[in-house]
Amino acid sequence: MVPDDHPLPAPFGALAPNAAQAVVISLAQRTRLKRGAFRPMLSRLVNLLRPGPLDVVYQGASFRFHHQASATERGALFNPDYNLEELEFLRAHTPSGGVFVDVGANVGTYAMVLARHVGANGRVIAIEPHPVTFARLSFNNAASGFTQVNLVAAAAGPADGELMIETDGDNLGASHIVRGTAARDAIRVPSWRLQRILEEAGVSEVDALKIDVEGFEDRVLTGFFRDAPVSLWPRAMVIEHLSRGEWQEDCIADMLVRGYAEMGKTRSNTLLLRG
Repeated sequence: MVPDDHPLPAPFGALAPNAAQAVVISLAQRTRLKRGAFRPMLSRLVNLLRPGPLDVVYQGASFRFHHQASATERGALFNPDYNLEELEFLRAHTPSGGVFVDVGANVGTYAMVLARHVGANGRVIAIEPHPVTFARLSFNNAASGFTQVNLVAAAAGPADGELMIETDGDNLGASHIVRGTAARDAIRVPSWRLQRILEEAGVSEVDALKIDVEGFEDRVLTGFFRDAPVSLWPRAMVIEHLSRGEWQEDCIADMLVRGYAEMGKTRSNTLLLRG
């Protein structure tokens, strides 16, 4: 029995945009209003028309977007091309029935889209440590009806143990590993090496991997490439470089030495392919 103070969430579709919200969303998606600078304003307007999250289909998967407090969810709600270059790169190098790994999965805007792409015979490993975000990721996976997704409620890190994470302001998607003194609202989460996560999931080969962990990418990847068998090295990788200045080691340079080539770069991410 579920306690009264923890009610079950409404089923997917119950929070579909009303007519007025649908007009605003459609207008944004067809115009320059879909750009990042306009999205917070659009989110406030949509929330005035009816407060709360919205149930929508994005890139063929089902999502409940809590757009008011997540830049990622605002982006996917208002911009149908959100991260499209990265998604097309990953899909091009992940076959049907293949394996995709999402480190820092957030609410699943990569993981769910690639789950649809690899199909029921493929595998997606979605790693997300923040408990609120993980709950949203789990809901979106259930709403999409995927059985090929392994959800991992932990942080990927340089060692097995625990880490502290905190959130800046009202952007839940920007939760990051605490460096130094933890804030009062920091959360303690389990931390596992990426190699351990993959091996415990029964993964022996990886077609593609995306990582976005707010400046902690080097701590996850450097030890992984040093210790993991080559068979676990992804063929294609998308790595967020916005917080590259916080890296202790240049993990992109390390991957280039290991045989990866830079295939492209977007505002947020570097696209790499192993020869």
